[in-house]
Amino acid sequence: MTDGSDRGRLDHLPIFGDPETRRAFLKQIAATGAAVAIGPTLRSIRALDAAEPSSTSTNAPANDFIHVNLKINGKEHALDVDPRTTLLDALRERLHLTGSKKGCDHGQCGACTVLINGRRVNSCLTLALMHEGDEITTIEGLANGDKLHPVQSAFIEHDGFQCGYCTPGQICSAVALLKENHANSDDEIREFMSGNICRCGAYPNIIAAIKDAKGKARA
Repeated sequence: MTDGSDRGRLDHLPIFGDPETRRAFLKQIAATGAAVAIGPTLRSIRALDAAEPSSTSTNAPANDFIHVNLKINGKEHALDVDPRTTLLDALRERLHLTGSKKGCDHGQCGACTVLINGRRVNSCLTLALMHEGDEITTIEGLANGDKLHPVQSAFIEHDGFQCGYCTPGQICSAVALLKENHANSDDEIREFMSGNICRCGAYPNIIAAIKDAKGKARA
C-alpha cells in the first residue's frame, strides 16, 4: 500500500501521470497479447494453405489419363479416363448411359448390373480400363430398336417394378439368369437373383416375369 508521497513520485512517470498515455499504453499491451496468442494459429493456417492443393488439382493430370476403347451395346467408344474410373462412372458420366443406376456404390444392391461378355457384373466394382475389347451390354442395349427384349416386356406385363430404380439391374440379371439356365424353380430364381435388391418388395412379380420370359423363350 502506498502513501501520498509515493503516488506523487509515480505521477512523474508518463505511464501513470497522463491518462491519455496510460490508455495508449494499455491498448498497446492488449494488442501485443492478442498477437502472441493468435500468432501460432495464423502460422498454422498459412502452413495448411500452402500444403493444401487447389481445388482444380483433385482431378488427375491429363498426362495420367489412360486411353481405353470400350465396346458398349455394339458401338465402339474411345475414352481417356482416370485409371480409377469405374465402369459405372464411365457409362453414366462420360457416355451418358444413365440406365445403369448408382445405388449403394459398394456392389451390394445390384442396381448397376450390366452384362459383360454375357455375364452379369456390378459395374460399380470394376474399372473401365479393365474391359477393353469386352462386349458390354447395358439396359439401353437390350431392346432391338422399338422392340423390347422379352424380359423387359415380361417385367411390364407382370408389374415387376414399383419405383423402377432397381429395374435396369434386375432386368440385366434376369437376362443372364435365363442364359445360365437358373430359372428352373422359384427357389432357384430367388437364389440367383439374390444379388439384386428391390426395396419396394416387388419380388413375387419379378419371379413371375422371369418365369413368363422363360416360357415365351421356349415357345
